[in-house]
Amino acid sequence: MSSQLSHNEFFLEPADNARLASLCGTFDEHIKQIERRLGVEIAHRDNCFKVTGQPQQAKAAEDILKSLYVETQPIRGVLKELTPDDVHLAVTEANVLEQEAPNVWDKEVFIKTRRGVIKPRNPHQSQYVANILRHDITFGVGPAGTGKTYLAVAAAVDALERQEVRRILLTRPAVEAGEKLGFLPGDLTQKIDPYLRPLYDALFEMLGFEKVERLIERNVIEVAPLAYMRGRTLNDAFIILDESQNTTVEQMKMFLTRIGFNSKAVITGDVTQVDLPRGARSGLRHAVEVLSEVNEISFNFFQSHDVVRHPVVARIVEAYEKKEEAERLERIEKQKIRDAERRQMNHTPHHSQSEE
Repeated sequence: MSSQLSHNEFFLEPADNARLASLCGTFDEHIKQIERRLGVEIAHRDNCFKVTGQPQQAKAAEDILKSLYVETQPIRGVLKELTPDDVHLAVTEANVLEQEAPNVWDKEVFIKTRRGVIKPRNPHQSQYVANILRHDITFGVGPAGTGKTYLAVAAAVDALERQEVRRILLTRPAVEAGEKLGFLPGDLTQKIDPYLRPLYDALFEMLGFEKVERLIERNVIEVAPLAYMRGRTLNDAFIILDESQNTTVEQMKMFLTRIGFNSKAVITGDVTQVDLPRGARSGLRHAVEVLSEVNEISFNFFQSHDVVRHPVVARIVEAYEKKEEAERLERIEKQKIRDAERRQMNHTPHHSQSEE
């Protein structure tokens, strides 16, 4: 729950823009690497940093940032440029990746549906389900495959079958992740269905295809793009916003202010997989920063080792992360070479043409 999260705010001294740039990496790649590995959210402005997450992970992230900042100290006037390998080693040495969340894992937390009982499969899932049941608004932040959306849909189905809510509303922003779907045939509903398919799949598994179709026809279950939420007030509903990292700040504020009486909302997303245009700020990142002190809101952070799909999926995620780190390292080395060549060219003396 929100009270179990740590919000560690600190300053890195002395303030030095060049050292801070080395610490954060190109486009904050080092910050994102720490967030992904430890399951925390890191916000920063100048030399002021704020880490939000489970207490052990948040403290570890703070210590890692402070330690890495020390490493950026110039030696004989030469600034130390941090690499993804430096960050990887710092996170590994922190030795917090395999520690389990306390207390909640030992409690009996589960969700009942007509298709069976759904039980959490790791400590973070157990904490997540417990928070969904206790809080009106719950955030689930972490990589794909950690069960964020699936467990949220299961909780929604359970609440509907126990008549705690009158309808389920599933939504996500229709942001293209590299693919161009605008020229697909069909009406608007058929065009947006590809974006919403993962939500349908979870419903079909828990309720069956025919029942889901009947509930959709009766508007008991509504699956719609986020743009359809504007101007509405949603009472007696269980609302799930999926892929929320692709919301803008304005869209996230709009969604959160739609929530009415006797309603529950779950917001899921992965802050490291933003498909918004470059320069646009993720509404999920902004919400974690702005709302983390609100006690009525629960924030839950998953890590890469929480992946609960086929065992090979976890290894695939790890392999991609290693490859991405290697590619980032290669880009940094190439940038260093280009910078060195530019500096050399700038210091090369220009000889005037000799007079005949």
